[in-house]
Parts: sequence; C-alpha cells; structure tokens
Amino acid sequence: MSVFVIAEAGVNHNGNIKTAKELVDMAVECGADAIKFQTFRAEESTGVFADKAQYQKENDPIKESQLEMIKKLELPFEQFREIQNYCNEKKIIFISTPDGVDSLNYLDSLNVPLIKIGSTEVTNYEFLKQIGETGKPIILSTGMSTLGEVEKAVDVIYSTGNKDVKLMHCITDYPTAIEDVNLNAMVTLRNAFKIPVGFSDHTLGNESAVAAVALGAEFIEKHITLDRGMGGPDHKASMDPNGFKEYVEYIRNTEKLLGSGIKSPTDRELAIMKDIRRSIVSSCDLKKGTILKKHMLAYKRPGNGIKPEMADVLIGRGLKRDMKKDEVIEWKDI
Repeated sequence: MSVFVIAEAGVNHNGNIKTAKELVDMAVECGADAIKFQTFRAEESTGVFADKAQYQKENDPIKESQLEMIKKLELPFEQFREIQNYCNEKKIIFISTPDGVDSLNYLDSLNVPLIKIGSTEVTNYEFLKQIGETGKPIILSTGMSTLGEVEKAVDVIYSTGNKDVKLMHCITDYPTAIEDVNLNAMVTLRNAFKIPVGFSDHTLGNESAVAAVALGAEFIEKHITLDRGMGGPDHKASMDPNGFKEYVEYIRNTEKLLGSGIKSPTDRELAIMKDIRRSIVSSCDLKKGTILKKHMLAYKRPGNGIKPEMADVLIGRGLKRDMKKDEVIEWKDI
C-alpha cells in the first residue's frame, strides 16, 4: 500500500483564495495525494486574551494578539466549496481541519472524505464527540500529548460508535528539531492502539519522512508554501515547491527501497546468477571411469552446472568421460 501524502496548506494562503488555488496546483505538481486546509472562524477557537505561541512570535514577529493574527488568515466558509471544486478539477483530494462546531458542520455539508483533528483538540472531549458523531473517518493528530491523553481521546471518539480512527504522531513545534521528533513514539501508538498511524512532519529536511516510511507510517503530512519568505506564522517551517517535490520523491523512493518483503531473487539477479554463483568442477584432470572423491571436486564459477550443495550425491559415482581441471561437471557426465 502506497503512503498517503498530504500537502498541508493550512493557513499559508494568508487569507487569499487565489493563493489557496496556487497551493493546490503546487500540491498536484509535486505528487501529493491530498491537500489539507484549516476551516475556521477565528472566534471559534481563540479568545481576545490569547497571546501568540512562541513559534508564532519567532516566525511572524508582528506584535499582535493570536486572535488578530488568525483573523487575517481566515477564508469565508463558502470559499472552501470553491477550493474543493478546484481540487476535484485537479484530481487531488480536498481535506480540511475544523476549529469548531460551525466549521465542522460546514465541512460535513461538503461531504469531505475524512476529518483531520488538530493536536489542540486532544483534550477537547465535547468537540471530539461531535466529530465522532459525523461518522466520518478521522485522523487525530497527537502533538503535545501523553499516551494516556491519546487513549482518553480515542475512547471518547469510540464512544460515539465511530471506530474509523487513525493516529498521527506530531510534534507541535515549527520547525521541529531533529532531536525532538521521536519517531519511535509513532510505533508506540501503533502498538498501543492497533490502528493505522502516520506522521505530521514539521522538520525542515527529508530524513524524517524516510525514517517514518521505514517505520511503517501509512500517511505523512507536510506543510507547503509558495514562498518561505512570505509573512505569516507557518511559512518558515514549510516547504517551497522545489523542496516539497523532492520530499515526495524521497517518500516514493523509500517505498521502493522497502519493497514487498518477499525474499526472492530479482529478475536482474536471476540473469546474472549463472555468472556469479559456483558450480562443482573437477579439481584436477580426471580420467573416464574415475570414482569421484571429495578432493577431486572444487567449487568455482560459472554457476551453470551442478550446485555445490549436491556434492555428497556425486561422491562415489563414476565419470563417463575424461575431464580437465576446472571443467564444469554436469549430470550427463556421471
């Protein structure tokens, strides 16, 4: 099964639908399977007294409240239908994260294929119930969470009768330092809950994607931007078109490297096997009628004769013809 690659546009459209569509084009060009946005009204999730998070201050140093910042990144709900239609035209899956009941209900009305829940909602049980009650498949991001908190969140969703839940390992830091990624925690989630897991990657390089695929991630999410120099909280921790195209290539090449898991020769190995493996050959000149003994046999290339593993079958049998040193012994010679 191919890794499902989600291009996380998030709010990197900066409140502009033209930019949002350009991000869709970028995701398609780079080979992503889906593109994800964030659907919200700022007041749904953020109060007037909320300060910007530390990474938001570092990435976007404008002095303002979190609410003021988020309001600049809003798109009207109806524009997400336009974006979804554009995604359908471009043959890429449209996904969005709701930040409250209004945005959840709107996305549900768009019949999105799944609901991605952000890490901020892990302890927001009432909202988790409402999402579970939609009956839609759910990907729950687990940044900032303990295993116990994830367990409670999963139980809340399951209590609605919705068991179609996947977990996304995530570190809520933009960008995430390599030493903080802790991809083995993704394995812990899979082992603990016996459900599919993936990785929301906020690092700046490609190594984490390679490692996540190798560890069994079934889906990977990566922030994208048209230009890392744009103003806004997430652009500096996102990948531009060239970077994301290479990122997806790393994922696909890692899948090829992992292969099917069946241990068998490749077609190219089969083609060279006779030249590389060994056969049983005569260790010296031998006369017709000679009864073969162990010291008369050697094991050399080419590999188109009797396999070395059959040596015990040859010992004690007589030769039908004269043989020169290093000559490959064949069954017709016995």
